[in-house]
Amino acid sequence: MGYLDEKVALITGGGTGIGRATALLFAGEGADVAVNYSRSQTEAEATVSDIQALGRRALAVCADVSDDAAVQNMVDRAVAELGRLDILVNNAGTTRFVALDDLEGLTDEAWDAIFDVNARGTFYCSRAAVPKIRATGGGHIVNIASIAGMIGQGSSMAYCASKAAVINLTRSLAVSQAPDICVNAIAPGVVDTRWVIGQDAFLQANREATPLKRIATPEDVAKAVFGLAINDFITGQTLVVDGGKTL
Repeated sequence: MGYLDEKVALITGGGTGIGRATALLFAGEGADVAVNYSRSQTEAEATVSDIQALGRRALAVCADVSDDAAVQNMVDRAVAELGRLDILVNNAGTTRFVALDDLEGLTDEAWDAIFDVNARGTFYCSRAAVPKIRATGGGHIVNIASIAGMIGQGSSMAYCASKAAVINLTRSLAVSQAPDICVNAIAPGVVDTRWVIGQDAFLQANREATPLKRIATPEDVAKAVFGLAINDFITGQTLVVDGGKTL
């Protein structure tokens, strides 16, 4: 028996990194999982195969979360094929690497691309999922934010601002969807994913600046997502998962 027996989760950006780790953890706890992807089809299908090997149902669903119609179709398909929806994890995200002091380098295209996925996408997915989650009697939404949205430092100023928007959106959704749906966010620090491949000096500097002397694994973050997804008396909160980096 798992904590998520008979539950269905939809995880955006579920084929790689934090999304994949969360999908596998949820499946190990008894959930069936819809794995969203936009470009990482091979990785999403591999994640689906690994979930099925755990004895759970799963499907890969292609959708750009910044496209409202695509999001509606994704949610409808997940419910049609898996029967219900109890948990949404808004994990899909993007960035552009622009130094904070390079104000001219942060183009309109970068702002729009980052906000369309990180902020607008989180809203679109939540809006589409809410009636489906309510139909099951209630459930959870967990948004993946970032400490960048709290401290104003990260891959770009637009990324920081978009994650601050996710944190504020989490609070608004929590108030508006209570008492049926708990809405929370995770704010990771640096996580060992493909975003930081090859950035050895950056990773080492973060290890040294972190009290726990390492950077997060996707599994570290997935465990935090799982904790919020099974707790029915936490809502509107942002849980920092950074090994003490922001202390």
